[in-house]
Amino acid sequence: MRSDVSVIIPCFRCADTIDRAVSSVIQQTFAPEEIILVDDFSDDNGLTVSALKVLQQLYKSTNFQIISLTSNLGPGGARNAGWMKARSKYLAFLDSDDSWHPQKLEIQITWMQAHPNVILTATRSVYRTEQVPLPKLFTSLPVVRNVSGIQLLFKNIIPTRTVVLRRDIGVRFDPLKRYAEDYLLWLRIVFSGTPAHIICLPLAYSFRSDFAAGGLTSNLWKMQVGVMHTYWKIAAEGHISKFSSAFFIVFSVLKFVRRLIVSMLIRIKSFLF
Repeated sequence: MRSDVSVIIPCFRCADTIDRAVSSVIQQTFAPEEIILVDDFSDDNGLTVSALKVLQQLYKSTNFQIISLTSNLGPGGARNAGWMKARSKYLAFLDSDDSWHPQKLEIQITWMQAHPNVILTATRSVYRTEQVPLPKLFTSLPVVRNVSGIQLLFKNIIPTRTVVLRRDIGVRFDPLKRYAEDYLLWLRIVFSGTPAHIICLPLAYSFRSDFAAGGLTSNLWKMQVGVMHTYWKIAAEGHISKFSSAFFIVFSVLKFVRRLIVSMLIRIKSFLF
């Protein structure tokens, strides 16, 4: 069965992982209307573009679009470029090094079609390794919870790999932000008066721990600056007070310090053992 959704996958130096991501989309029980692959000006001597074209030829029966950007826009700008070309009612986002459970679109789109006023849904996401088999298919109705603005301010519990949203909404990823651009968009949507909804099933997967060596640890401070800027923007737009913005900035700094310590301990452990 085909679903009214465009899948947008930004790609930057993703030749080694894009096959896994695209395969997880191809294997969906509800196939998307189109898959939009956005090469974000990868500087790898054409390896990424070649990998995208190979996949386009491999899955000829699938409607593929390949967009090659002429400058590096970052993940938010790349997703916006795909958003502009998308034609379906719903958009689903997947990063090139992540993957989905085969029922992700079926469960998410079916629930959103039954609740047509919903703008954004997300699911649970879990860490996997290549050796761990996919979970069995889900047969029971999922538990769905609302996510308020206050909940989201304390923690971004909406990984981009899990999101499906309506294409016709009036906001986009901030093209000037390189970090926490997704967090800003979710907050803007929720504070516009429409709660986000979490489908409480693990339907998306990452293959890299946030604290793993070579992962986000090298960019922790940039991520932190992006989060602090997001709180400032939400206050500047009048969604929260300046006092609240200051509180959440301090709160995020405390979480950052804890995260940094955990990252350092993991590095020390890997060095010793």
